[in-house]
Amino acid sequence: MKLSDFKYSLPPELIAQEALEERTSSRMLYLDAKSSPATIHDKIFSDILDLIHKDDLLVFNNTRVIPARLQGNKESGGKVEVMVERVLDDHRILAHVRANKSPKAGGKLLLEGVLQAEVIGREDRLFEIRFLHKRTVYELLEEYGHIPLPPYIEREDTEADKERYQTVFAKKLGAVAAPTAGLHFTDELLQEIKEKGVATAQVTLHVGAGTFLPVSVDNLDDHVMHAEWVEVEQQVCDAVDACKARGGRVIAVGTTSVRSLESAAKETGTLQPFMADTKLFITPGYEFNVVDAMVTNFHLSESTLLMLVSAFSGYENIIQGYKHAISKKYRFFSYGDAMFLTKNTYKSSKKRGGGL
Repeated sequence: MKLSDFKYSLPPELIAQEALEERTSSRMLYLDAKSSPATIHDKIFSDILDLIHKDDLLVFNNTRVIPARLQGNKESGGKVEVMVERVLDDHRILAHVRANKSPKAGGKLLLEGVLQAEVIGREDRLFEIRFLHKRTVYELLEEYGHIPLPPYIEREDTEADKERYQTVFAKKLGAVAAPTAGLHFTDELLQEIKEKGVATAQVTLHVGAGTFLPVSVDNLDDHVMHAEWVEVEQQVCDAVDACKARGGRVIAVGTTSVRSLESAAKETGTLQPFMADTKLFITPGYEFNVVDAMVTNFHLSESTLLMLVSAFSGYENIIQGYKHAISKKYRFFSYGDAMFLTKNTYKSSKKRGGGL
């Protein structure tokens, strides 16, 4: 397929700029792809209790967003913005750097008026930077960093974003973007899910800033995914095996949970413990080994995540779902509304072209 197949037009007013006060009050489009054509239902997120069953397993991504954005200046005085991609150790990071002229190895940076840092070198698009302080990177970011809101949220981060741009189950520091499908869950809803008898498990995928980089090639076979760190432990594998044995569905909360589970099953076709980077790129035609249903938000035009959900629920079904969402004025992207998707289980015509 071509990149242009995943292009759609979105009225700017449908891009959510603020989070709703109540997490579970978001709308939720339920797209059931088990039939042809898929059936579409308009719900609110708290209705998810009606869509999950006792034998199911919900899999969450427990990554925690770090305050990864820093503003400052180079030695020359030129402005610079540093967006952490990955923390390498207590004092070094890999980062995206935005400046009129890229800093060179050995160049000094002054960030947020107080943080002294040195550019060590460059790895493709990323810069290795060392902080010249005794305190750890995480400590410095916690005090001076800004929550890295996505570029389509056209405002500065606020104190409220520190809590609202985290899932309630976030615990492992390392992400620079939230696994946004998880933002709709509250502690109260998780308790109701538990009381219903639905099992849960947690994986870790540290979402990188690369998730917002555009696909730059029209032939998708030529696209190379950015690397993101994944952890799938043995207890997750055991929970998935138990779910499949009792006839339940593995429901991934977010595309990050999907990529975690499918990466861990890629080599053998069955889920195995996995602790490594993944560059798994899921496009239509991919055979899913683990995931049976998923919760997700709406994704950017021409994005790899839009390609993933098209692979999962069927290209034509996602076209119709997005058209429906736009006509019904759903709120899009990170602080927007959700979708509950089932896996496409029929052979479609796999029509190409036309876009969204």
